[in-house]
Amino acid sequence: MRETVIVIDFGGQYNQLVARRVREAGVYCEIYSYKTDIEKIKEMNPKGIILTGGPNSCYEEDSPTYTKELFELGIPVLGLCYGAQLMQHILGGKVEKAPVREYGKTETSFDVNSKLFTDIEGVSTTWMSHFDYIKEAAPGFKVVAHTKDCPVAAAEDEERKLYAIQFHPEVLHTQYGKEILSNYVYNVCECKGDWKMDTFVEESIKAIRDKVGNGKVLLALSGGVDSSVAAGLLSKAIGKQLTCVFVDHGLLRKNEGDEVEEIFGPNGNYDLNFVRVNAQQRYYDKLSGVSEPENKRKIIGEEFIRIFEEEANKIGAVDFLAQGTIYPDVVESGLGGESAVIKSHHNVGGLPDTVDFKEIIEPLRDLFKDEVRKAGLELGLPEYLVFRQPFPGPGLGVRIVGEVTEDKVRIVQDADFIYREEVDNALKVYKEENGEEADWKPDQYFAALTNMQSVGVMGDERTYDFAVCLRAVKTVDFMTAESSEIPYEVLNKVMTRIINEVKGVNRVMYDLTSKPPGTIEME
Repeated sequence: MRETVIVIDFGGQYNQLVARRVREAGVYCEIYSYKTDIEKIKEMNPKGIILTGGPNSCYEEDSPTYTKELFELGIPVLGLCYGAQLMQHILGGKVEKAPVREYGKTETSFDVNSKLFTDIEGVSTTWMSHFDYIKEAAPGFKVVAHTKDCPVAAAEDEERKLYAIQFHPEVLHTQYGKEILSNYVYNVCECKGDWKMDTFVEESIKAIRDKVGNGKVLLALSGGVDSSVAAGLLSKAIGKQLTCVFVDHGLLRKNEGDEVEEIFGPNGNYDLNFVRVNAQQRYYDKLSGVSEPENKRKIIGEEFIRIFEEEANKIGAVDFLAQGTIYPDVVESGLGGESAVIKSHHNVGGLPDTVDFKEIIEPLRDLFKDEVRKAGLELGLPEYLVFRQPFPGPGLGVRIVGEVTEDKVRIVQDADFIYREEVDNALKVYKEENGEEADWKPDQYFAALTNMQSVGVMGDERTYDFAVCLRAVKTVDFMTAESSEIPYEVLNKVMTRIINEVKGVNRVMYDLTSKPPGTIEME
């Protein structure tokens, strides 16, 4: 059993971020609902417990709460925001509506003698977000941080190993947030830090071999990061006992179908059975005349199921159906003991009962996305695949506004390829010249095809062609995003190349919309 810190979630928007930060510090961390029974927590024997923020007021009758016994186990407990207030409320402190609400970056003063605040500055910036505040700390607690408007920004009872923090150390806006959480897991919980990706890969390979034995495993390989890393891990464990079915629906980015085959196909570096289904025309026929986004999504998803069913029937009975489920999928599908069942059905995506398998295997279900990428590198997957940008399940079907046709797919593939190539080149040159990443570097960038056609002039001829829309955003969590300020000279070069090289395009536009109110994708 690896050492574990658990996060008890009270409805906070940063619950996954808390767990990620702990894992980044080298300690394994899992998230559980506040409804999780205390006996289950005792069985897990965690090294530490973190209580998250939440939208409620802890002193109201119907608010999420927890038994006082949690604070009497001798296990270090760290309360964050609502979690801090709840801890103080249960243990006899006073929590009330704050006379001044704190929100955003706030100058905070620390007692650096606290184990939580070792090696940080005495005054620094934290991220506050609270209506209520701790007016008086509970008996036995010492105040170790404060702000102008918050008398108890942090309090501790070192003897009982109980710590309460009003701000959010897990967000990047808190200057020493990572250090504070690292201090908690090492200085307070006395963790050793045994969560390393090379160890995870080794342990997973052994666990897969033990579980699968001589059985056969079937995996739907999309070519995305999660399914590709799952394929690499299973291949290392069981070799030819694994069959990967790759359905090329013709809605991937330029050359991606061939790249997937190059990695996992007969001439690749992985020992497995690879089945590529070239179903491009089948999809184009099904999507003919369909413009409504949700209809397109349903058709693309349902057709995948039909094709996968056909291929599975050719293969015959298998022992395991493998999935690229990752930890955020598990958390978002229901916490605690219910999550596995809910996710198993959800992630199969409605696969028909006629696919004959006995059990589901999810080798990545404990990993966050950044950890999946690290595992991919450990397994020897190429960097261009491991660090590929997010790509929607329906592919270019939702980056083409309106009806999807073979010609429109060609246009958006070619335009997107040019755009990504020029942005990548500009970023590389900037880094070589300046020794650092450009501050405008987007987290996701792609070209989409609008359903707008307009008049243009090319040479001596009048044209009536499509407008391509370029999108580039900066984001931390993809829940919110801002448009990236790509330099004009880069955009101008992209525009010139697309219009000159991509037949059917005479206009290029740049999308400045943030999320919200827009979405990152077009449809």
